[in-house]
Amino acid sequence: MSHEFELQVLNPATEEVVATVPGATAADVDAAAVRATAAQAGWAALPPADRARLLRRFAVAVDEHLEELARLEVREAGHTIGNARWEAGNVRDLLDYAAGGVERLLGHQIPVPGGLNVTILEPLGVVGVIAPWNFPMPIAAWGTAPALAAGNAVLLKPAETTPLTALRLAELALEAGLPEHLFQVLPGRGPVAGNALVEHPGVAKIVFTGSTAVGKQVLAKGSALLKRVTLELGGKSPNIVFADADLEAAAAAAPMSFLDNSGQDCCARTRILVQRSVHDRFLDLLAPAIESVLVGDPADEKTDMGPLISKSQLERVRSYVDAGAPGIRGTAPDGPGFWFPPTLLTGVEPHARVAVEEVFGPVAVVLPFDDEADAVALANATDYGLSGSLWTRDVGRALRVSQAVRAGNLSVNSHSSVRYWTPFGGFKQSGIGRELGPDALAAFTETKNVFISTEGPAQ
Repeated sequence: MSHEFELQVLNPATEEVVATVPGATAADVDAAAVRATAAQAGWAALPPADRARLLRRFAVAVDEHLEELARLEVREAGHTIGNARWEAGNVRDLLDYAAGGVERLLGHQIPVPGGLNVTILEPLGVVGVIAPWNFPMPIAAWGTAPALAAGNAVLLKPAETTPLTALRLAELALEAGLPEHLFQVLPGRGPVAGNALVEHPGVAKIVFTGSTAVGKQVLAKGSALLKRVTLELGGKSPNIVFADADLEAAAAAAPMSFLDNSGQDCCARTRILVQRSVHDRFLDLLAPAIESVLVGDPADEKTDMGPLISKSQLERVRSYVDAGAPGIRGTAPDGPGFWFPPTLLTGVEPHARVAVEEVFGPVAVVLPFDDEADAVALANATDYGLSGSLWTRDVGRALRVSQAVRAGNLSVNSHSSVRYWTPFGGFKQSGIGRELGPDALAAFTETKNVFISTEGPAQ
């Protein structure tokens, strides 16, 4: 592969160079698309059982190298080792789940007069997956696994800062027996390799996860070719705590709902909405939970939270937080690394910048509300609509609020957003389309309608 430059991969906990990787050019993307097109034709022609079997072998290969992949994720992304193991396991599970759908990618027989009508789900061809740096392995697999299972080839562009696990996954795919060039990884800069993928006429669909601003550019550029696009974008998710909730449980769960992965999560519950009558009590419970979060070496099994991904991300997070602002703060290491302490801000106006923009760091705000209608209005007072949580013992309220909050993924008395068995995606400026779940494969197909006359040729 020719390259325009080299990507330098840093360990976010130490700022040491982990690796240098060639960056793909537009010409590299074009050559990869040509190879992928040829490989896809053979892959789609395989019996479904054979495609499923190869994907399961890929899953086994990931499982056999789970610890290696996890350690690689710790070094390039600064994720805690526990999180990184989960991520590698999630790739394995996604491949297994997608493999189970290969032989169940069913069309329909539709009753019509004069003949038999059937629909066939055919692969799109070549799919481009542009993955982010915050969850490099699992989000890459969200697009790659179902796209391959549906009979497509995949060109994966990982984020500039986190290409190493993607490259290793491509090696494991080959070792598992997937055809050469079917799954190719193209590390590179977004404006170069990413843009080339989006604008390439041989790439039928783009799956993009990243910021809303860049997602809009992907959508605009893809529209010139009427390219299919799935976008999973930003979030500013609410965590709504009603007075009748189990406050101890809600307070115990709240810290990691916005501190997991150092807050670098589009689903992070960064707006904690607390009913005014229990506001002070909830903060009293929440303070020790936040202060006890252990921030440090991500390779240490005891660590709860690691560093931010880069210096630029650290500077972005700092720009949202006034050092003298009231709130609850944890601690973070000094010295090398991109560290920022767990931070919960109080006394913030609902329309303040930190309360409405996606910080993408370990920072949340607490906002009081008066009643159910006020809570819903506050939860919906954002351009985003990705996820959220609500805490209450009232089943009726849980159902009413779940229906009223404009977000794609809601949890009641928990903070779960993403399961590979269930669909995931956002409302409003949090994205377009859905990933994961039982319909994931169908999103990578075209529906062909075939009518077969039973009345014979006209006389």
